[in-house]
Amino acid sequence: MDSSTRNRSSGDGGPGTAGEAPGAEGRSTAPLPADGPEAFAVPPPAATAHALALARSKWLATGLLLAVTVVFAGTYAFPPGLAVDCVRAMAEAAMVGALADWFAVSALFRRIPLPWVQRHTDIIARNKERIGGNLATFVRDKFLDAPSLVNLIRRHDPADMLAQWLTSPGNAQLLGRQVARLALAALDTVEDARIQRFMNQAARALVGQLDLSRTMAAALEALTHNGRHQVLLDDVLGRVTLLLRAPETRTFIAEAIVQWIRREHPLKEKVLPTDWLGGKGAGAIAQAIDSLLAEVASDPSHQLRTALDAAVQRLIERLQTDPEWERRGLELREYLQNDETLGRYVQELWTSLRERLQKDLSDENSEVSRKVAAMGQWLGMALAGDPALRVRLNVRLQLWATQVAPDLSQFVAEHIRNTVDRWDAKEMARLVELHIGSDLQYIRINGTVVGGLIGLVLFALSHASELARGLGALAG
Repeated sequence: MDSSTRNRSSGDGGPGTAGEAPGAEGRSTAPLPADGPEAFAVPPPAATAHALALARSKWLATGLLLAVTVVFAGTYAFPPGLAVDCVRAMAEAAMVGALADWFAVSALFRRIPLPWVQRHTDIIARNKERIGGNLATFVRDKFLDAPSLVNLIRRHDPADMLAQWLTSPGNAQLLGRQVARLALAALDTVEDARIQRFMNQAARALVGQLDLSRTMAAALEALTHNGRHQVLLDDVLGRVTLLLRAPETRTFIAEAIVQWIRREHPLKEKVLPTDWLGGKGAGAIAQAIDSLLAEVASDPSHQLRTALDAAVQRLIERLQTDPEWERRGLELREYLQNDETLGRYVQELWTSLRERLQKDLSDENSEVSRKVAAMGQWLGMALAGDPALRVRLNVRLQLWATQVAPDLSQFVAEHIRNTVDRWDAKEMARLVELHIGSDLQYIRINGTVVGGLIGLVLFALSHASELARGLGALAG
């Protein structure tokens, strides 16, 4: 007999039966079925606490019903009279209220086999799909809609919260340690043989999709678009000029000239002032190159710049159209995919890097952890000291939330709907009762109390004349 059958057989017996307290016998801690509502599953201590609370509230409500039933039956042991009739009416009304509310609460979670009304019981299980759909729509439209997310960002100022958290003592170090732990866990995962095989296959497949010659052509086009490479050339020219003007460079050129004369013209070296020639030659060479570089730097249309543009354009065209370059690209791709020596080298390189990373990440004073902590602390201080940056970051978050809200809310709604659809209806009803049933039992308690009070009021109204005469007699 499964758990659903046990619930039905024990739950239809009436108010306060053992079937109304699933989990009181420990069933709530049993493993859920594979298609059960895993999202409702709670750890055993929490499930036990819920079950005990539900059992207590049920026995309280049932005990109150039994008490008024005993009072109602006990009134027949006394001689008829106004007071006895009043107590009987109160107890009778309390019984009716208690039974009606027991039916209302129990009908939510299980089938009650009563003619004509049983189809309106077991409400949660019968309407599981509709409940899931309504819940998904509610979360989508009221929690994850764009205005709600934007208001959440405006209300909490996440940029300021991040700045305060990162600048608090110890938080940056905590961030570093947590990142180190995550990285170590990721490395441990990658160490699995199957995952390594998958990554190798994925890398080969990715390389196999590359058209290396056309990819390099596209990269060159991007780098040289609108003369971007000329800016780089200007920077290189400036750095070379500074290098040529350095005394160390001129000394190096002079020594190179002297060595060349001694090697190529040993007889002339004996009669010529080679050191003087070296110094003069180094100065002349440096000055000539410096002059040329200055000319190129000052003339945007210099012939060397034009020649560089033409050479780059020819290279791009060859990479795109030349069959020889295409053949070389295919050979290189084949080499990257299948060469065993290269594969072993990359594998050894990765193994060495992974071992070093694992050793560092396992250390309490991890270098990676310190770097992440320093970066986090710098970010916190930068955010804390720049209000305009925080405002811009919050604005970007709001724009991002507005853009992502429709897709995110729809995804979450579909996830909720599909998840609820996969749940077992009876198990879902049982677990919902386990979580909120103890609160619902107060409906039964209130029904008993309110029913008794209504019975008292109705008795007073229907026996107003008798009560008035009795009060008059007491007053006289």
